[in-house]
Amino acid sequence: MAAMFTLAHISDPHLAPLPSPPIGSLFGKRLMGYLSWQMKRRKIHRTEVLDALARDLKGQTIDHLVITGDLTNISLPAEFSAVARWLSSLGSAEEVTVIPGNHDAYVALDWTKSWEKWKDYMAGDGEGDAGPLPPAHFDDFPFMRIRGPVALIGTSSAHPSPPAFAIGTLGERQLERIASLLETARSKGLCRMVLVHHPPAGPSRWRKRLTDAEAFCRVIRQHGAELVLHGHDHSFSEVSIDGPEAPVPVFGIPSASAALAHGHRPVSHYGIFGIEAAEGGWNMQLRYHGFDRPTKTFKETASHTRHLPAAGR
Repeated sequence: MAAMFTLAHISDPHLAPLPSPPIGSLFGKRLMGYLSWQMKRRKIHRTEVLDALARDLKGQTIDHLVITGDLTNISLPAEFSAVARWLSSLGSAEEVTVIPGNHDAYVALDWTKSWEKWKDYMAGDGEGDAGPLPPAHFDDFPFMRIRGPVALIGTSSAHPSPPAFAIGTLGERQLERIASLLETARSKGLCRMVLVHHPPAGPSRWRKRLTDAEAFCRVIRQHGAELVLHGHDHSFSEVSIDGPEAPVPVFGIPSASAALAHGHRPVSHYGIFGIEAAEGGWNMQLRYHGFDRPTKTFKETASHTRHLPAAGR
């Protein structure tokens, strides 16, 4: 039997500290975001928490790491450069997969000063319809990367939205390609994990919703998947979407940098998924590691196992 493949999932690191904004860059939504950071968010999203998370990750046996968006705060060019350095400290582009979140598209951006700096972490395998290697434009999504027995299908729901809104949209073209990649991965007998920043199922506030969530769910109902991973809400979420043969689990995770619990949002956690082939599908072992404020370390907080039926296996 093949060895278990282990994948870690983190989201919404909101890398701190926020660089000093250039003169003239703070207007409209960016100004609102900057004031929010100064008044509240800088107390929540802390560098020392991300440092502790990175140390804990290095102590685990991890085959791959996925990050489901919101790596920046207000999409300053200096933030994208800082995140690129942080990503390289976590692993190579072969070892780490990234998708963008709404904070990574806070305002209209110049590709060369923003997402291009992470392009190798968002690259498809370059085979057939797997996506560009690497991407060259904001529209070059979705992509597919095969790591061990897992097909990672990375999407982008990130685009600029009006002040006070944090909505996301995948769009018809991207949904069609997600369906195609799901079928390609199914034909290869792979465990299909779809990565999307905005929650595609479960309760969501209207101004922070995925606008075409129902269309995404229709794709899953028709083509199936084994797992969907997301971020955005800074909280735990475990719901499901009906698949062609069995419900498809959908997991959300809190912010990776949260030093404080705030409202319904807990402190920093990340998930460790162990995947191994089994009769009729896959066995999954899920462990959560959470930040322990007294010791400033991460500790296992919960675990459970689940069988993931696979369509057509």
